[in-house]
Amino acid sequence: MIRILDAGPQTTVQDLGRTGQMRYGIPPSGPVDRFAFVLTNRLVGNPDTAAALECTLMGPRFEVTAAGAFAVTGADMPVTVNGQAAAGWSTIALKAGDVVKLGPARTGVRSYIGFAGGLDVPLVLGSRSTYLRGRIGGLQGRALRKGDELAVLASGAVPPRRVVRDAIPDYTVEPTVRAVLGPQADRFTDHGLRALFGGRYEVLPQSDRMGSRLRGPRIEHARGHDIISDGIALGSIQVPGDGQPIVLLVDRQSTGGYTKVATICSSDIWRVGQARPGQSLRFQAIPVDEAHRLLRESDRALEAAVREESA
Repeated sequence: MIRILDAGPQTTVQDLGRTGQMRYGIPPSGPVDRFAFVLTNRLVGNPDTAAALECTLMGPRFEVTAAGAFAVTGADMPVTVNGQAAAGWSTIALKAGDVVKLGPARTGVRSYIGFAGGLDVPLVLGSRSTYLRGRIGGLQGRALRKGDELAVLASGAVPPRRVVRDAIPDYTVEPTVRAVLGPQADRFTDHGLRALFGGRYEVLPQSDRMGSRLRGPRIEHARGHDIISDGIALGSIQVPGDGQPIVLLVDRQSTGGYTKVATICSSDIWRVGQARPGQSLRFQAIPVDEAHRLLRESDRALEAAVREESA
């Protein structure tokens, strides 16, 4: 068991997401930063789909009741075990009674805590992911609170592993986010498109797991911002009447009636999710075949990222 001594501002149970439910208005949820999430599971010998914790801006403090192993990836939150500093992006052994704490993020927004075996919470529509607005999944459909207890599934011995230095993202830099034009790019002026792909956009505090709200050069519409509602893909850049973009993320609505100028490459979603309020980002337009190449490149990087300590 894991006993939550202090939950942090928003810590939820997530797995890789709840597929096949958007037709009923239920988003996939899952991790905002899939890259970091998969790596935390691989560090502790889990399948990529195992449930772990996603922490926002600051992590929890918790006690473990049995020996095991865990790993922390994502935003740079200082990790301590019984008050002693521990390394992120690597496997960390635990003894019964150990107390782990994740402090405020120095860079990035979201950290991931994986436990050998994975977290054991009930499956809801085939997933353990928490969907906060719908109050389903995870632990009673909500963020963790002080006093909560989470079960961990049994696992075998886990050899110490680490993520190679070159694979660890740098969350301090201003990210460039690659995107494919469409599906309503024709509803914007040439000036509006140049603004999107030439300007700098600041992440606003109103951002959350549903979407990242941005402020920057106005993206000018050619003929109105409303459309007949249609489906919203992960990473859709929606532009309402004020010309300010909203990037739709893992807890997005299933349909929407605002024009969508472009869709962010799936391999770059984490760059938006790890950009802090007040931080800026830029967009770069690329063709579909380049987006496919970037996804294959990201998958190869994942395969090469984790090494055993003796390697």
